[in-house]
Amino acid sequence: MIAYGENIKVFCGNSNPAFAQTVCKELGLALGNGEVKTFADGEVAVSLYETVRGADVFLIQSTCKPVNNNLMELLVMIDACRRASAGRITAVIPYFGYARQDRKAKSRDPISAKLVANMLTAAGADRVLTMDLHASQIQGFFDIPVDHLLGNPTFVQYYLDKFPEGKYNHDDFVVVSPDVGSVARARTFATKVHMGLAIVDKRRQKANQCEVMNVIGDVKGKTCILFDDMVDTAGSLCNAANALVEVGGAKEVYACATHGVLSGPAFERIEASVLKELVVHNTIPVPEDCPCKKIKQLDVAPVFARAIAHIHGGTSIADLF
Repeated sequence: MIAYGENIKVFCGNSNPAFAQTVCKELGLALGNGEVKTFADGEVAVSLYETVRGADVFLIQSTCKPVNNNLMELLVMIDACRRASAGRITAVIPYFGYARQDRKAKSRDPISAKLVANMLTAAGADRVLTMDLHASQIQGFFDIPVDHLLGNPTFVQYYLDKFPEGKYNHDDFVVVSPDVGSVARARTFATKVHMGLAIVDKRRQKANQCEVMNVIGDVKGKTCILFDDMVDTAGSLCNAANALVEVGGAKEVYACATHGVLSGPAFERIEASVLKELVVHNTIPVPEDCPCKKIKQLDVAPVFARAIAHIHGGTSIADLF
């Protein structure tokens, strides 16, 4: 249980209520009495059954699939709290949807991550608490404070427990970035677990030809840990794992990613791949009847609970990193 002050309220939408319950359990609080429902035509309706006047309110809602429904639920919850005279409103968004649309990749592209930031601010959010944005620069899209937690410490502890240095030689392990864009993230993780670093570089030699996977770094005969911020359809992840074994000669491949979006054929691809295990955080719920036995979830609700306690108390969250 975490110590906290008075006049704090925690509510949640429908995206991940189990996560919100765990956060409240860690805080020693009861989840706020409210209801988020949908009318027959799809409109979102929010009812708060307890006062929030002057309270420090935390609204827990991942904007995972169905992304637009969950985002709208969060916006309407923020508006309801603002109109009920909440003292401060913090949007707790374990997984921030639309984060991949953070720049104009080609002409006439939207920058949807900035649009979502504007919408949250316009609705009345005073600050945002999230984890592992696809691009950390998205923090700058907001004109309100953003507390950006990292999933990396949880993974570090998991793999140091799974492969303790006294029992395993970490020279035989390599952390692998599945693409060039994730190198900085993977390098930080590799440093903390005292392992080497490699990169899977994918490119098309000619138009309309299949991608060619090149492995940069020595992975031959080694155990690889693919490290990324999210897994969506798992195509890139599984192709990278196959390349490590077939091209690089890796002994075995594990993978971890903060957000298990797991859309479309993801479960089938992971189950059929050379991956030994995929570890994700519970920022997005994995179905109870998950057809893939290789997927394991780590609980980061305690991390969010500690962050909420620090924010409410006005103290630094630096110790969470």
